[in-house]
Amino acid sequence: MSAALLPIFVAAALFITILAVGLSALLFLRARQERRLRRRLVADEPSAGPMDARSDGLISDLADSGRAIERLVDTDNETPRLLVQAGWRQSREQSLYYLAQLLVPVIAALIAAAFWLGKPAEASNLNYLMYFLMAVIAGLLAPRFYLRRRAEARRERIAGEVPLFIHLLVLLFEAGLSTRQALSSLVREGRGTLPELNREFAVVTRQLDAGGDSTEVLRNLEQALQVSDLGNVLGVLRQVDRYGGEVREPLMETLANLEERRTMDMREKVNATSGRMTVVMVLFFFPALLIFVAGPAFVSVIKALGNVAG
Repeated sequence: MSAALLPIFVAAALFITILAVGLSALLFLRARQERRLRRRLVADEPSAGPMDARSDGLISDLADSGRAIERLVDTDNETPRLLVQAGWRQSREQSLYYLAQLLVPVIAALIAAAFWLGKPAEASNLNYLMYFLMAVIAGLLAPRFYLRRRAEARRERIAGEVPLFIHLLVLLFEAGLSTRQALSSLVREGRGTLPELNREFAVVTRQLDAGGDSTEVLRNLEQALQVSDLGNVLGVLRQVDRYGGEVREPLMETLANLEERRTMDMREKVNATSGRMTVVMVLFFFPALLIFVAGPAFVSVIKALGNVAG
């Protein structure tokens, strides 16, 4: 890298840094103005001490700035659904995520800038400029990647609780309980048995107690979680709650279909694992076995040929 291009790269890095700082300050001021406007419109906010209110307000302002950055990354408005799927329904949990969305890129940029300033004199500035941009981009995408992985893992745990959930529902319905009573009983008694579904149905029971329509509430839960196995069960509950009729047979049919599908998935996994094991045996076990079996004979042949030649 020639010395003539060094001022250009330094100026470009400074421009990017100033632009990022200015954008962050603008988003922070805008979020603070929106929060002040909400405080004026909402008169029944809970009272808090001055230090708590100040720290809470600062975190909320920073979280609003992170929410603005998230809107730049999330063009499909997928983040609210992922937050629900990850189990982060509380406003404080969501604020912490948006706060991470703001701070992680800043921290990554500062670390990359520190490495840039401490680089050797003969190192290329272009490479460090690329590292700086890659660090900023990785910082923007890392919180969303973590959120997506957490939501996917929790959906898998919810799907694993569905068979036991069906069995408990059948027992409660056979005991003469209605849909709302059965869900309330599961929320009260199933905290240790169905930890993930218990959290979701606790929200459902609160909405039902507040006067919400059961069909609409269950449909919203199905659309928010997007777990196909649970969606089938919720569809049966909606039909029974609206039209009435026998609930045991549809639930048992749903359970049978679920177990059959899981059996097929398990067979596919076993077949895939068998194929991988075959490749491993061919690459590692078969050469060792060939050396162990044919090695002595091969050595004897070589010695015999050597004696004949001698």
